[in-house]
Amino acid sequence: FPFPHPVCLLFIAVLACHWVPAGCYANGKVAKACHGMEPSHHARGQSTPSPYILTVNATTYGPGDQILVVLSGSTYFTGFLLQARDTPSQGSASIVGTFTLMDPKRTQLLTCNKLKGSAVSHTTAVQKKQVAVIWTPPSYPAVQVQFFVTVVQEFKVFWVKLPGPIINEEGFTSNPTQQGTRTTPPSLQTTTTSILPEPMTSQGCGQSKSCLLDPPGCNPKEDPLCFFLSMTTEGPKSVMFELSGPADGYVAFALSLDTWMGNDDVYMCVKEGDRVSVSAAFVLGRTHPEDESQSGLSSVSWRLADGAIQCRFSRPVRLANQEPARYDLDRDYYLFLANGQSQKGVLLQHSRQPLISTQSKLITGPPEVLRGSRAPTLMKMHGSLMMLAWMLTGSVGTFIASFYKPDWPNQSLLGQKVWFQVHRGLMMLTVALTFASFCLPFFYRSGWSKGAGLHLYLGLSVLALSLIQPLMAAVRPPPDSGSTNFFIKNTLPAQSNPCVSAVIAMSTGMRQSSLLLPQPWATHVLIGYVTWLVSFRTGFLIHMHCTCTLKKCMNLIYFTFTLI
Repeated sequence: FPFPHPVCLLFIAVLACHWVPAGCYANGKVAKACHGMEPSHHARGQSTPSPYILTVNATTYGPGDQILVVLSGSTYFTGFLLQARDTPSQGSASIVGTFTLMDPKRTQLLTCNKLKGSAVSHTTAVQKKQVAVIWTPPSYPAVQVQFFVTVVQEFKVFWVKLPGPIINEEGFTSNPTQQGTRTTPPSLQTTTTSILPEPMTSQGCGQSKSCLLDPPGCNPKEDPLCFFLSMTTEGPKSVMFELSGPADGYVAFALSLDTWMGNDDVYMCVKEGDRVSVSAAFVLGRTHPEDESQSGLSSVSWRLADGAIQCRFSRPVRLANQEPARYDLDRDYYLFLANGQSQKGVLLQHSRQPLISTQSKLITGPPEVLRGSRAPTLMKMHGSLMMLAWMLTGSVGTFIASFYKPDWPNQSLLGQKVWFQVHRGLMMLTVALTFASFCLPFFYRSGWSKGAGLHLYLGLSVLALSLIQPLMAAVRPPPDSGSTNFFIKNTLPAQSNPCVSAVIAMSTGMRQSSLLLPQPWATHVLIGYVTWLVSFRTGFLIHMHCTCTLKKCMNLIYFTFTLI
């Protein structure tokens, strides 16, 4: 074509948006970054001091006030994302208030957490040194509000979630030791937080409260690595929850209608510096929690000490007209307990498989000690079938083909030699076990798992090579055919043997979080198996070398080591 074809231009545009995400967000449509305020630039935010500052024209606010917010800097910037949030000292980090634009050509409003106008961003990538907007407080009191901004200087140079000034609701004074107190009686219900006076304890589990513990019988008062969730009924209308775990970043639990992640009512205790943020969210699928808020929570308190993060709160049994929806507590749910790292208040994917209660629990039911497991049954079956296939049936099948041909020279079974029938039966069983085992993780994950890493691709290669083996056997000439095609007869089946890939796949699979095999014992068992396999084959080779002719032994040695 003398000029670029329209289809080619469309293809180039799609590639540009795929490989350079920031180029596609030069228009400031960055609502996907509302929660963590981190741009998808495939680079880390700057840790050096920022040349940009946020300023406001007031230190307090009241109903109907309009606060001027100005972002400025000593150098140019191309993009930004501005929000106002509850301060962590109030136990949540939800987005509050709305903005009004002063320069619609350079700034635009975004909808975050289903609240229109709750964030501001750029409209173009034109360089600028200052932008100004008006912030209007929410209709409900937020007590303390802090402004945050992410500023992009260029594609790989940006500062994430820079903290700005804090403004107080009129009549509120901040006291670090009291976590904030009002100087006037509150006219509206608000949620404030306090510090737990002493660590949580498992005393009373099964008697006055229901508990889920990992490991079983641990006590969060004595063990900071103890994962602890308790539920105490406070009369007919309220339930108090206690949650404790290692202070790595966050601890969370969820109420679920089944043992699958998705459509869950989630409650999170997140470490933010030297404080803890307590919030709730509803997760629709295997996604990051959205619409985090503290709505419906009361009597919130927390503790961050001795290597543990702990929080306590109460919520009504029934919550009417909640956005997002919350589950009522007067029915049965499976309980999920998870923990992981966090960055600047943003929850990262949990590093371990969540602890899932083995049975559903009526939240308002009688006290009991619950049991849970971090290893799903389907994943246990996956590992067991793979190990059965390649540590037993596959190994024995190859041993039969390698060393037991002379032991049944004339005996036949169903029209074939005994060694061949035994070998073929074991290898077909190995292929069947491999195929069944490979499908189980897909049933559990409901699709492709991105977190499996190299193990998934190694398993895929083992399955492919296993399925190739029967095809190679079908085209291989019979032993008595007199064929001299050495490649088809010996080399091709040997080179497509999946034993090596299977051993490597098992070594990577043993470290999968969904299996929780004890380390380093599981690795030692695999090393012992490989050592036994190589030693056994070497011993057989030495024995065969002493009892056969040189020509037969050379062929046997070649064929045996290609099978290894």
